[in-house]
Amino acid sequence: MSLISVPLTTNAGEWLERHVDSNALVRRHTELGDGLLPWAIVLFLLSTAVWWSYRRAVHRTPDVVGITSKVALPLRVTAAVLSLIVGVGAGVQVYRIGDSGAKAAWHDGYSAVAHPDHG
Repeated sequence: MSLISVPLTTNAGEWLERHVDSNALVRRHTELGDGLLPWAIVLFLLSTAVWWSYRRAVHRTPDVVGITSKVALPLRVTAAVLSLIVGVGAGVQVYRIGDSGAKAAWHDGYSAVAHPDHG
């Protein structure tokens, strides 16, 4: 689902970028947003590979267990570690995109002193 939502969100962001004043913060947010798709693609591919290997292992017959089980554990551990790394990387990228978007949206509207009319 995230693989589908990334291009949709990026497209909406690019539309919005054409309708707001351009500045360095908006451009930074756009650049970071464009960098999320590769993370989503790799995460999708890894999760598909893990799903496929699990399905394959479940349907394996007991006579095939020999050498393939010796390879299966390191392969599963490697896939889990890669998935964790890519998942954390994608999460950090999403955070950076959101943070840059908030800075772009609020850079002129923030004041350290409360406005008197906001009680």
